[in-house]
Amino acid sequence: MEIAKNVYQCHIENEKNAQVMHPGGSNVYFIGDPNEEMFLVDTGEHSRRWTKTILDYYEQLGKPKITSILITHGHGDHTGGIERLQEIMQCPVMCHPKLVKGLKPFVDDEEMIVKLKANQVLRTGGNVSLRAIFTPGHSDDHVCYYLAREKILFTGDIILGNSPSTVSDLADYMKSLEKLSRLRVDTIGPAHGQVVSQQLNQKKVKRVGNMRIQWYIDHRQLREDQILGALAKGIGDVDKIVSEIYPKNLKKALRRPAASNVRTHLEKLTKEKRIDEKPAEYTIKSD
Repeated sequence: MEIAKNVYQCHIENEKNAQVMHPGGSNVYFIGDPNEEMFLVDTGEHSRRWTKTILDYYEQLGKPKITSILITHGHGDHTGGIERLQEIMQCPVMCHPKLVKGLKPFVDDEEMIVKLKANQVLRTGGNVSLRAIFTPGHSDDHVCYYLAREKILFTGDIILGNSPSTVSDLADYMKSLEKLSRLRVDTIGPAHGQVVSQQLNQKKVKRVGNMRIQWYIDHRQLREDQILGALAKGIGDVDKIVSEIYPKNLKKALRRPAASNVRTHLEKLTKEKRIDEKPAEYTIKSD
């Protein structure tokens, strides 16, 4: 699907028995002029169905020359098809410097793995220029790609189309969101979920992408304020904080992710020296 000039979305639905279900499915993107050269952003899961879907779409585009495969980060649902796709497309793979070592087993010629530089400008057919923006937080090797002319931001997993993202380092994540909020963004092309664009916004206001970024910032800030409120009441146990700030009817299956989210916030607040962490106390178990 062409979502803008020189921007093509290849959408992949969740597999029925997949271990991880992504709300709204998943996406890779071909960017550039199909009659000249293009980038491919991400390579999807290590799955025959995923790789076939990408190659079928590549064929629909006329099998253009691929300037480079651009990787957003090293998780398996973004790099799983790299071995087969790079072999067919015979192009360099560009990624965050921290990911280079992890990709070496999957690319025969190590010289074809190229380290990106922060804010590096990448060019391909159709006079397309993308800027690589280092955005740690979801993972420490995360990169977003910004198409300034069309005001489109390809966000990998740092911003999704249908749900909040998971976070490894919340302090870094919030800094990355703040960095992205300073861009002019009309459209977000996430790795999972629907594309966030003007067409999906009924109010017809500009900068729909910026609105989505700000929603992510506000969502995390609200949760942090709630956690600080619980701590101020003397509630210091993670499970008790979950009970305090989440809905009373929270499903049992969601309590573990909620607790993980609370821990992520507590780690950020500790890292910022805004709260103190007391070590757990242990006693001899009596018979």
